[in-house]
Amino acid sequence: MLGKRFPDRMFDVGIAEGHAVTFSGGMAKDGLMPFCNIYSSFSQRAYDQIIHDVALQKLPVVLCFDRAGLVGEDGATHHGCFDMAAYRSIPDTTIIAPRNEKELKNAMYTGLLQEDGPYIIRYPRGMGEGVEWKECGYEMLPPGKGEKLRDGSDMAILTIGPAAAEALAAADLMEEECGIRASVYDMRYLKPADRQIMREAAATGKVITVEDGALKGGLYSEMCEFAAGEGLDIAVKGIGIPDRFIKHARQAEERAECGLDRAGIKEIMRNLK
Repeated sequence: MLGKRFPDRMFDVGIAEGHAVTFSGGMAKDGLMPFCNIYSSFSQRAYDQIIHDVALQKLPVVLCFDRAGLVGEDGATHHGCFDMAAYRSIPDTTIIAPRNEKELKNAMYTGLLQEDGPYIIRYPRGMGEGVEWKECGYEMLPPGKGEKLRDGSDMAILTIGPAAAEALAAADLMEEECGIRASVYDMRYLKPADRQIMREAAATGKVITVEDGALKGGLYSEMCEFAAGEGLDIAVKGIGIPDRFIKHARQAEERAECGLDRAGIKEIMRNLK
């Protein structure tokens, strides 16, 4: 559809992810603002190009990573588990994971306004939440700024991406059933991370991170590094994709296996000490 509407603005390079990134870097060097669209899993093939042909030169390339997180029937080869952990270590890189359709629209708009890159947008396979996005305006999402979605003082839940919806549901259920009041935050950006939110969450003494990505190297690692760097004596528990390959199943089954559904989040909330 995009190619038919804008035939002179879309280039199909096939399954040549490394070339796609270098090609995008070349366009950015010439003053264009390329959006480079790659499956999260296969962005790994372009790791060197992202570093040397984009990040090292601070070129404004927007990298759109489709099928980030668990992909269900696409199979284990297509899980977008590793992008956050892989790219968080690259200097001058921005990583955003929108929680719904409206946030995705605004993430793309924000990416368009960036002067340096790479600007990575990760989003999942499948349907959205049904949030209205076509008629709403555009909003700049300042890098390094998240959003508080729910108030609570007993513990804090830091989410990134669409996991926010299940975290909110779990927090509501825990307050109804057990009287535990949890604040819920949408970090929005993994890099740069919102230090003010992390500091506020740490003040509760109990922090849970929820991410549809590898626990090792992602938001959980970011929070643990922050706590260690600040010398904070707090409990931090991470929910995400564990250190093993997740087998083929339906998305809902895979998320339940990893504890990424509301039942899994509730269980961690109940047991966090």
